[in-house]
Amino acid sequence: MNNRQYWVAACASTLLLFLTLTSSSAQTYEIYDQNLKLKSRVEYDEISILGESVRISSSNKELKLLSKELKPFVNLKAETVIGYHQPWIIIEGPNGKGVFHEYGEEVFLAEYDDIQTFYTLVLAKKGEQYWIYDHSTRNTALIGSFDHAIMARNGQVIAKTEQGDYLPLSKNPEHLYSEIKEINENFLLSKESSGYGLINREGEYVLQPIIDHIAHIEDNYFYAFDGNQYMLIRGREEKVDITYTSYHKITLEDGLMLEYIHGKLRRVMKNDGILLDQTGMDKVFRVGQKYYNVLLKDNRIGLLGSNGWIINPVDGNLETILPGNESLFPAKESNLFGFINQSGAWVIENRYEEVRNFTEGLAAVKINGAWEFLNKDGINITASAFDQVSDFNNSLALVKKNGKHNLIDQSGNILLNEGYDRITRAFENYYISENNNLFGLIAPNGKEIVEPKFQELRREDLNKILVRIGNKYGIIDERGDYLLPIYYKNILFDLGGNQILAEDQYQFLPSEPESKGPAPKKKKGE
Repeated sequence: MNNRQYWVAACASTLLLFLTLTSSSAQTYEIYDQNLKLKSRVEYDEISILGESVRISSSNKELKLLSKELKPFVNLKAETVIGYHQPWIIIEGPNGKGVFHEYGEEVFLAEYDDIQTFYTLVLAKKGEQYWIYDHSTRNTALIGSFDHAIMARNGQVIAKTEQGDYLPLSKNPEHLYSEIKEINENFLLSKESSGYGLINREGEYVLQPIIDHIAHIEDNYFYAFDGNQYMLIRGREEKVDITYTSYHKITLEDGLMLEYIHGKLRRVMKNDGILLDQTGMDKVFRVGQKYYNVLLKDNRIGLLGSNGWIINPVDGNLETILPGNESLFPAKESNLFGFINQSGAWVIENRYEEVRNFTEGLAAVKINGAWEFLNKDGINITASAFDQVSDFNNSLALVKKNGKHNLIDQSGNILLNEGYDRITRAFENYYISENNNLFGLIAPNGKEIVEPKFQELRREDLNKILVRIGNKYGIIDERGDYLLPIYYKNILFDLGGNQILAEDQYQFLPSEPESKGPAPKKKKGE
């Protein structure tokens, strides 16, 4: 949505409405500008806004593209729009699927079995034959007959046959591979009789297929070994970099890479080299996405991050140190949690079953099966305990007790008189409340704007919130005031046209013939 953010609450809501031809009578659409001033009215069976450049109407058993002024300019020659993958509109008719460009260019007639898209490319299948359309050159070409073919995330087509795999868009489309797998938007992993290799977006080798084993770590980083040599590899568009090699064993399990020298654990590895070289390591285990606890043989334990030590190994009986926040770190001893500082000293003693990180000076802790909030002095600021809690955000936290959700402030005060079945934090720190499948709105300061009474509530634009009661739609602002009443069959926000379409059951009436005065009297004998 052009980098615009929105939030949605609905039992069964969709952000895109795809059109199917129906026999319904024409509806009137009232067209408003962004200030909700009525500009005009138009009549169509149905209008759908698929994107800032795409408006589609159904009328007289035809689907058509509309201009910003809602004037039809291209017949889509189909019964249904089944997808919009910008800039491609995928259609379907009685004979199959087809594609239009959002500017109205017909790319494939609606007579194909399957359509796949990738930026400027469209792959179309009919039977076992595949065609490719390249919008940058405006060329369409038959690329071959295959058992199956897909558009890979790096822009190549991977075609599969009983004999093996092909890359029909590469410079060597007849080359046969034992297997090709897509890795990410940059690389494919190939397998040939000589070994594994990496292929770039152009379909060319950046790592020749001579590797015994290769595994993707993340992004463009790979772990591999060939013969008795272990390697860390960084993929590049022209040629890979071998960032680390070793004849000592490197293990890769659950994303944790460890190097053993003469059978002893010696190094913790990162994507492109050594993260930690430490003698006397006994065990390393993950405690977060890129955090590790390193246990030494002398019973010291430290917290290791992606750039080195966060907490150097400390003495004591600590079992676990977790990644922290605001200079305090959750730690466990004797199976109970507390908080330590970066020196490893206890700041809040270990007496809790679970803890969450400090945010905005407060942390949630669980004791005797219930949650409360502590400040950095370890003082409980809440008068009661809760079944569930969230971290503080913008000075408020979500809590749940006895099956009802509520909000509390940093003094521990409960803000809503009645709890709700659910409360969800939304865009710009607003909250959506829910009771019995009805939705309401709460301001960022915790003040209730409107109680749950809508079947659908969806932010569409700044200070404009689409709401529905039953089968009628309206628009409210962020204060809960109505900008358009709950009256319309549907309301569409056309951001590209900077307008709002409100669908009404009202029908245009035929205009009365202009009066031309009384008919002249006939003369006798006429």
